[in-house]
Amino acid sequence: MYDFDVLFIGSGHACNHGAIALLMAGKKVAMVEEYKYGGTCTNFGCDAKILLDGPFEYNEGLSRYEDLGITKKSEIAWDRLMAYKKAHIGAFSPMLKNVFSQMGINVIEGHAEFKDAHTVSVEGKDYSAEYIVIGSGEHALKANIPGNEYIKNSTDFLDLDTMPERIAFVGAGIISMEFASIAAGLGKKPIIIHRNERALKQYPEKYVAKIIEKMKKEGVEFAFNETLSAIEKKGEGYLIKLTSGREIEADYVLEATGREANTEGMNLAGIGVEYSSKGIKVDEYMQTSVKNIYASGDCVDKKLPRLTPTAEFESNYIADRILGLDTEPICYPAIPNLVFTLPRIAQTGITLSEASKEPEKYSIIEVPYGAQNEWVNNRETDIEISYVLDNEGYLAGAAIYGCEGGQWIDFLTIIINKKISGFELRKMIFAFPTQTYSLISGLVPLMIQKAVPNSFAKI
Repeated sequence: MYDFDVLFIGSGHACNHGAIALLMAGKKVAMVEEYKYGGTCTNFGCDAKILLDGPFEYNEGLSRYEDLGITKKSEIAWDRLMAYKKAHIGAFSPMLKNVFSQMGINVIEGHAEFKDAHTVSVEGKDYSAEYIVIGSGEHALKANIPGNEYIKNSTDFLDLDTMPERIAFVGAGIISMEFASIAAGLGKKPIIIHRNERALKQYPEKYVAKIIEKMKKEGVEFAFNETLSAIEKKGEGYLIKLTSGREIEADYVLEATGREANTEGMNLAGIGVEYSSKGIKVDEYMQTSVKNIYASGDCVDKKLPRLTPTAEFESNYIADRILGLDTEPICYPAIPNLVFTLPRIAQTGITLSEASKEPEKYSIIEVPYGAQNEWVNNRETDIEISYVLDNEGYLAGAAIYGCEGGQWIDFLTIIINKKISGFELRKMIFAFPTQTYSLISGLVPLMIQKAVPNSFAKI
């Protein structure tokens, strides 16, 4: 007899969605958390980032009306914004603990270490379960160089009471690009140091080039093909030494070159759970090499984007699997994802790079959406959208450069996942005049034309 039906290691999105579903189905559920309830995204990731991003997004919109007499942007008081963030986001962890407990989930605090396939030890006490789900997340990597004790990570940045004047971001991925946009919006002097010439390599190169040029105009410096060799303390700041011989002075050094799964101290090898530096290995059912143990979210070795929504999707799938509601291998839908620079870069479904390699299957149609719809897009004239259509005229993928990219990419993802045809969309009515109306009115003819060449000439 086990103490619980299912025990989750972690309380973030990779765990809590499945835990709640299982609890509501009548299962006895436990959750082990050694730090903050809700995990990285809730406490020091996505939620904090989007809260802090808000005022910068408004200022970005106002800047497009300067030639019409709106000449003064709002000044952003970072200290007050950060105080608001700490009060608001800081309340989540204790609130979630209470919510989970009141719902009936057994909340266990501490670090979980496996004793066998059905038992974990937490703070000296053993807990057993028929099934165990690992959703332990990731941690930031740190360069193995002299002076790496001076390096900060994204969690540190999202807790800064005062924004430093000179910030060196190591790595040109999502975190550095987003945070550098915020720093530049405060008039600071960010520099992004990257080991090669390709920033945001998973996103369309032409859109990345556009955002880099915009960020340069806003005061962001880029040092491509450079690698850190050492960091030294210099007065109140730091001296960053690069392998090329170049030296950079900064008040703050943030590294965002990658993350690694939290697998240490869990005795995974001792019970036969396979894992590597890339994460925990799972099969097509999210089961580890020990079949009653599942893994979900960022700790999993996978090629898919490590995003909050994918973690939630996996958590729900595992719950359905345990309940016998889903016996099929996990099947991921199109996954929307975006970079919260200003403007945003968003994509979903088949990427432009993937489509370009299969011209016999896909067509890429580029639309200068901003230039065509300035009147409804708040004068954001440089918006671009690229659609990927298959040979039957169905939308298979999309990429967007624009401030509303997040909302639009979700909308387009529904069209992809539900395989809605252009003819079906034409029979729907959308609010007017809105940006989504303009989006659909431009997309539908392209889909129908691809599905039935010369179709509009016949109508």
